[in-house]
Amino acid sequence: MTRRTSLSALVMALLVLASACAPDTPAETPERTPKVLVIGIDGIRPDILREVETPNLDALAAAGVLIEDARTGFPSVSGPGWSSLLTGVWSDKHGVTDNEFTGKRYHLYPDFLTRIETLRPELSTFAVADWPPLVGAEDGTPTLSDRIDARHALDGYETGWLEADRRSVELAVAALTEGDPDALFVYLGNPDETSHEHGSIGEEYRRSIREADDQVGLLMDAIRGRTTFEDEDWLVLSSTDHGRRADGGHGGDTPEERTIFFLASGPSVIPDAVPDSVFVVDVATTALTHLGIPLDPAWGLDGRPVGVR
Repeated sequence: MTRRTSLSALVMALLVLASACAPDTPAETPERTPKVLVIGIDGIRPDILREVETPNLDALAAAGVLIEDARTGFPSVSGPGWSSLLTGVWSDKHGVTDNEFTGKRYHLYPDFLTRIETLRPELSTFAVADWPPLVGAEDGTPTLSDRIDARHALDGYETGWLEADRRSVELAVAALTEGDPDALFVYLGNPDETSHEHGSIGEEYRRSIREADDQVGLLMDAIRGRTTFEDEDWLVLSSTDHGRRADGGHGGDTPEERTIFFLASGPSVIPDAVPDSVFVVDVATTALTHLGIPLDPAWGLDGRPVGVR
C-alpha cells in the first residue's frame, strides 16, 4: 500500500467515525409567512423624534434600520404626502397636489393594499385612518379604496385626535388578535394636529409623539402576542408625510418641511440593502416586495424596496 493510499484510508475512516458520532441533522426550518404593518404618523420631524423618549420606536429601530434624512415631495402637505406613501408614486402620477385631492388618479395608481387585493386576493388586508380623506372621500374615491378587506374610517375632527388615534389602534389590535391579517396600514394623526393647534414644535408636540409611541407599543404587543407569531415574518414600516417648521406650519420646500424619517424593522431587514437616498414613495414598494409581490415595471412605480430583497 502506498503512502497516499494509506492517508486516504485514514481520512475515510475518520469521516465515518465523525458521522457516526455527530448528532442527527435538524430538520430544515420551515419558511415563515411574510406579513407587513405600516404605521403612518402624521407630521413628524426626525430631529424632534430623536430628542423625544420613544422606547417602542427605538426598539423597532434597533431591530432594523432608521433613516432620519429621507425625503417627501413638494408641496409638503398631507394630501400628496400620504398619496405618495401609499401608492409608491409622486404627484405627477397620482395627481394629488394639495389637501383638496382634485385631479387624483388612484384608478391608475392605487394604494398598496388595493394592489395586493388585485394581485393576491387571498391575502387579508386592513386599513384604519382618522383623517377622513384617506378613507371616506365624499366622491367615493378615497386614497385607501373600498377593495381593502377591512377598512375603518374615523374622524379626528369630531372625536379629538388623541382619542381617534386610540380607537384606530384598538381596531387594529382587535384585527391582529382575533383575525389573521397579512398587510395593515394604521394612521396616527394627533402629532400633526397638535403642532398646528399650538403653533409650535414645543412640549405639546413632543408629548403627542410620546403618545404615538405608546400606540406603536400596543400594536407591537398585539403582533408578538399572536399564537402564530413564531411562524410569521413581520416587517414593520413606519414613516410620515412631511416635516414642519418651528411654528408648526409646513407646505414649503425647506429641509425642515421635506425631511422625514423611514423605519424598517423585522428579521428580514437587510441593512446593506438600504440605498443611499430614501423617499416617501419607497414605503409601498418595500411592503409589496416583502410580501413576495414582484414590482411590474408597467405599473410605473417611483419607489424602490428599502432594506429588503
